[in-house]
Amino acid sequence: MRIQSSVLVHLGFGKYVRSDQVTAVLPIDEERGPGRRTFVHVQGQTDPIIASRAEDSIVRDLVQEPREVTQSRQQQEILHDLLLNLNNVNATVRRIARDEGGLDLELLERRIREVLKD
Repeated sequence: MRIQSSVLVHLGFGKYVRSDQVTAVLPIDEERGPGRRTFVHVQGQTDPIIASRAEDSIVRDLVQEPREVTQSRQQQEILHDLLLNLNNVNATVRRIARDEGGLDLELLERRIREVLKD
């Protein structure tokens, strides 16, 4: 992965920096809270900018990832969301989905869990 050149990276609350001017991204450990998640050090500035976004989100925006990596992460997130929603489906609805619609939600949940293990 490499830093994207001259891309504006959103830091939250209307703050942006150019990707190629960021020298460090550090999580805030003390006094962390809403609007205070990450210190972003920028070339030519002595004090860091306080960002409201988490450091991993900012780093993802700073670097250029291969399309396959981005797609894989999105697919994992979708599967995780689907699994969370499937956990809320009660037994009656599951039986109806299986018997009337041919949709086995238990099998689907097992397969999603297997994929997410890796």
